[in-house]
Amino acid sequence: MDYYNDRNDLTKRIAAEVSAAPANPAPSRKTMLRRLLSPHEIATLLLLLHAPVAAFAKPELPSLYEAGLVETVATDAGESHIRLTPEGNAILRGLGIK
Repeated sequence: MDYYNDRNDLTKRIAAEVSAAPANPAPSRKTMLRRLLSPHEIATLLLLLHAPVAAFAKPELPSLYEAGLVETVATDAGESHIRLTPEGNAILRGLGIK
């Protein structure tokens, strides 16, 4: 593809991108970095920094769980608690908190 002659030809650009794409791309994991955290979500991460909380004790936990920032762990008593994942810890480090 000649960039200078074909840069405005959309069909040639798409064809070049498709031919350069890998045959079986690895599935991408959804991360929270694609959107901003709300103040309530940041506060929930701060709470989890100090101690795990009971599962679904806060309304922000399902969205944080879907983003991979928190995880569920079972205790010996059969209760489930929520704690930070390494990605959740990285968010707090990025904010300068940890």
